[in-house]
Amino acid sequence: MNWLSYFFFYTYVGLVVVAGFWGAFINPYFDFKLLCNMDTMDLDEHVRINLLSQYRFLRALELGFGLFSLRFVSQIFHEKKFNILFLVIMFSGVLARAISLIADGIPGTFHLFFMTYEFIGLIIIFLYTRKTIAPDAG
Repeated sequence: MNWLSYFFFYTYVGLVVVAGFWGAFINPYFDFKLLCNMDTMDLDEHVRINLLSQYRFLRALELGFGLFSLRFVSQIFHEKKFNILFLVIMFSGVLARAISLIADGIPGTFHLFFMTYEFIGLIIIFLYTRKTIAPDAG
């Protein structure tokens, strides 16, 4: 389970870093076209500016979480406080997607794939790290 846990960790975090950087600093327009089949240029200018501003902000947070995860990978797999923080953040994303599934409806294939992938990764990392976490120091 060691290699599987690290596989899911690095593929998940890698995507978070790439998607976060891309969406925040390179081309959020492409994200909307690919993921939502939406041309943001069709929106009212004020709506487009506010949507893209918020989207870039959220993608920058995603990038920050990814960089944090890469910097503290050893601690995430061996120290309880880092492990819990990582898993809670990852779980929050999965939970938000699940709530959206119920509240908003069934999303497209990309979104369903990522929700499933994130959930499987969350479970595998959680189960594996139950064996690798150092006992509390007191």
